[in-house]
Amino acid sequence: MARPDKAAAVAELADEFRASNAVVLTEYRGLTVKQLTELRRSLGGNASYAVVKNTLTKIAAREAGISGLDDYLSGPSAIAFVKGDPVEAAKGLRDFAKANPVLVVKGGLLDGEPLSSEEITKLADLESREVLLAKLAGAMKASLQNAVSLFNAPLAQTARVLEALRQKVEAEAPAVEAPAAEAAEAPATEAADAAEATEQNEG
Repeated sequence: MARPDKAAAVAELADEFRASNAVVLTEYRGLTVKQLTELRRSLGGNASYAVVKNTLTKIAAREAGISGLDDYLSGPSAIAFVKGDPVEAAKGLRDFAKANPVLVVKGGLLDGEPLSSEEITKLADLESREVLLAKLAGAMKASLQNAVSLFNAPLAQTARVLEALRQKVEAEAPAVEAPAAEAAEAPATEAADAAEATEQNEG
């Protein structure tokens, strides 16, 4: 590769490193062109997969301020540059490697922190960002519904108590009025009895 071509390749790789929030280094020895195409497709829309030259990649990583990849850059190397959800890309690599054991995941970086191949496998076992967001939204919705129920509960309980009191008052009202009527009639009866006794005495 001519020097200008090497410089352009290094610059392109450095840009990829800077733009990616995660990178995964693999050894693709034994994969056909068709399988590499399938692998690129399995990574999803937020990741690209490029066969790289180790020496140029080391230079590009240094230019991008990235360290910790040199140990993985040996043998036929290819890198998945992830610019979105790293879980989706990790799942794609894991599933492809299960179907095509010749693909070897060597390690990588996530937000500048080194990842071993085992850690990348664990990353693939996590739920995707979309699933986590959906669960979070569901939890928030449930919390809001619970809050509304809590706010409404005292009002509903108060309404029930007031209604019960109203019904009780209405049920007791005739019983209260009856003694009052009897009490009103009692003095009249007593007055009549007294008048009758007076008349008898006078006679």
